[in-house]
Amino acid sequence: MKSLAHLVQMANQIAAFHAALPDHTEAVNGVAAHLRRFWEPRMRATLLDHLDDPACAALHPLVREAIDTHADDLRPAPR
Repeated sequence: MKSLAHLVQMANQIAAFHAALPDHTEAVNGVAAHLRRFWEPRMRATLLDHLDDPACAALHPLVREAIDTHADDLRPAPR
């Protein structure tokens, strides 16, 4: 499993790519869609469960907004 700091770094890279989109809503939705499609459930759960961790203070604002807007879709289903 990747460290929380590495997950934050990866999420920020995704956000930096989507930040170039001219439509803000499309950018937020794109970040959420990428996390949902390409991150395994454990990675998403780790990020979502540790949002108050100091490492997450460095999250790009688009990542935060994507999580706030799409938290229910990003949280893996319980086993």
